[in-house]
Amino acid sequence: MEADRLGEVTGTTHQLPAAGGGLLLFRYSGVPVVLAPSWWVGALAVVVFYAPLVGNLMPGASMVTSVLLACAFAVLLGASVLAHELGHCVVALKLGLPVRRLRLFLLGGLSEIAKTPRRPVHEGVVAAAGPAVSIALAGACGLALLAIPAGGPVWLLVLECAFANTAVAVFNLLPGLPLDGGRMLRAGVWALTGRRGAGTRAAVVGGWAVAGLLVAWALWGILEQSPDRWLRLGVCVLTAWFVVAGAGGELAAEQRRGWPEGLLLSDVVRPVLQLPAESPVADALAAAAGRGVVLVRADGVAAGLLDEIAARELAAHSPFAPAEHAAEPIRPESVLLASEPGEEIAERVLETPAWQFVVVDDEGRPSGVLRREDLHAALRDHGGR
Repeated sequence: MEADRLGEVTGTTHQLPAAGGGLLLFRYSGVPVVLAPSWWVGALAVVVFYAPLVGNLMPGASMVTSVLLACAFAVLLGASVLAHELGHCVVALKLGLPVRRLRLFLLGGLSEIAKTPRRPVHEGVVAAAGPAVSIALAGACGLALLAIPAGGPVWLLVLECAFANTAVAVFNLLPGLPLDGGRMLRAGVWALTGRRGAGTRAAVVGGWAVAGLLVAWALWGILEQSPDRWLRLGVCVLTAWFVVAGAGGELAAEQRRGWPEGLLLSDVVRPVLQLPAESPVADALAAAAGRGVVLVRADGVAAGLLDEIAARELAAHSPFAPAEHAAEPIRPESVLLASEPGEEIAERVLETPAWQFVVVDDEGRPSGVLRREDLHAALRDHGGR
């Protein structure tokens, strides 16, 4: 029995994993916006260190006023980061790039884009969207300051908002991964050389340079006996660690996307076996024997791929249950075209939360099954990792 085409496999749209590890604030176009627990630590630090500075900006302000304005600054800083990340999110969704979630945490925010841009211009536009929002908000606050009498609480709040957005924009425009400036640098090198990997390596070096400059600035503050030297040291060291770790993660991810020379897709794809979806699960397991099993319903539409782990559990107590009960649905993102370049296949497998994929020919007929662990083993053996 043969299924016709996997374009008719399912009408189900894969839902990306729900956000976890934080407070869900709201959803934008289905994307969860989450406040991580570490954000509260950062907000508390802002209040502790900023409250004493309020007196310099508003002479005569009471302690209660200073604390309230420091709290307002912490909230405005968080809102500025949120607006910045929403800029990335909106543009990514407009370009068809799915976003898993938007997360605010101790050192800022992150839009978790689930798919790598295929073109350097898309990478550059998505990266530039966040700083553009921050610059626009800083400019709007700067204009508002011209119309507000100086010295009052409202003036200080608007000043805080202008400063927060300026700081977010300037920091993110630094030319090193994982910052937006680094992504823009990668896009530029990618466009010039035609190789995304070259752009990643250039931007990783930029990230190391940014981290080095942050540490150097902190040490300079200690040598100069700057009043804020210890605060500067703590913030700069923590930020430098974040930049170095993020740059290393980007480099490792880029290496995983590579496809070793000499490795053929046929070397890692398992033969495909098509069985009726109503086949006893024990028989389907026995017939698999190292092959990928596509379960097909009587109408010729694939019910899914046999999940061997689930099948073994089901067969242990119900060996004659239909194999379809142990099927993993075939979703659009888990279907690979045999003619796709190896790099794109590796990237799809890296980005898609599935453990096995159907490989189809140009006519849409299944020609094999690719399992994640098989690909990882092949990449490791060929020096791809």
